[in-house]
Amino acid sequence: MTLRHLKIFVAVCDCGGITAASRKLFISQPSVSAAVREIENEYQVKLFDRISRKLFLTESGRLLLEQARYLINQYDSIESGLRDSELNGVLRVGSSITIGNRFLPAYVAAFNRGHKAMRVRATIHSSETIETMVLENKLDLALIEAVPQHKSLVSSVFMEDELIVICAKGHPLASDGEITLDQIAKSDLLLREKGSGTRELFDSTMALHNVFIEPIWESVSTQAIVRAVKAGLGLSVLPYWLVQEELNAQTVAILRLPGIEFKRDYYIVRHADKFLSNPMRDFIEICRNVETADRNITLDD
Repeated sequence: MTLRHLKIFVAVCDCGGITAASRKLFISQPSVSAAVREIENEYQVKLFDRISRKLFLTESGRLLLEQARYLINQYDSIESGLRDSELNGVLRVGSSITIGNRFLPAYVAAFNRGHKAMRVRATIHSSETIETMVLENKLDLALIEAVPQHKSLVSSVFMEDELIVICAKGHPLASDGEITLDQIAKSDLLLREKGSGTRELFDSTMALHNVFIEPIWESVSTQAIVRAVKAGLGLSVLPYWLVQEELNAQTVAILRLPGIEFKRDYYIVRHADKFLSNPMRDFIEICRNVETADRNITLDD
């Protein structure tokens, strides 16, 4: 069994079939089928059950898939390290939307000042998607808002954040400055999409108090949500960092929820098997130490 066999097997699993895998790999269907068959014959195992012309992984197939992904990632890491020297390479950094909007530009600028021959290739997406990209070795490092769940990821805290409930300045609750759980449950809520760290924290906190929310608006765009709040369409729960300008301009108001805090940490994440190069170490230190404007959260009483 060779690396080629493993890559073909993983492609069949990812694509859901021989035909799609052959298209992805630009090789013939018989070649794909032969590679899978060679593995099965060599180890006397069955990797797929073929039911109603569809492929389903067997227990042996699931075991091989996990190990194959690991070995391919190791190979890709070695290949990437050889091709991209520290003097003329690329650092692939991902971040969640909140961190990408508010802090990543300052981190990349600081890194560029000390690594003039290197480039940072940035990807900004939901925490869930970014975590998956680290697992698939599509990113070297990631900055996310949620505790990584996969056992193959290692993480460390680099910053604290807090979510706040906001409403339009003219909203009936704005004058009170507070909101109850019952009022939240009955309000029109405009929330980030499922899979984002912001949504995960809000939903889990509400579930602890037996409050389950069905928002009227879900979006990957924080700015779209903020504009909708300012238009009086409902309430939202967003990171303090991303609504600072609106708070300073007094176009939105904070609604306090007595006895409940939406505090969380931001995490630097990498694959446990990823070689920690000097540029990676430097970027991690920048995230921990670079001063950015208003880094400490201060909410007025």
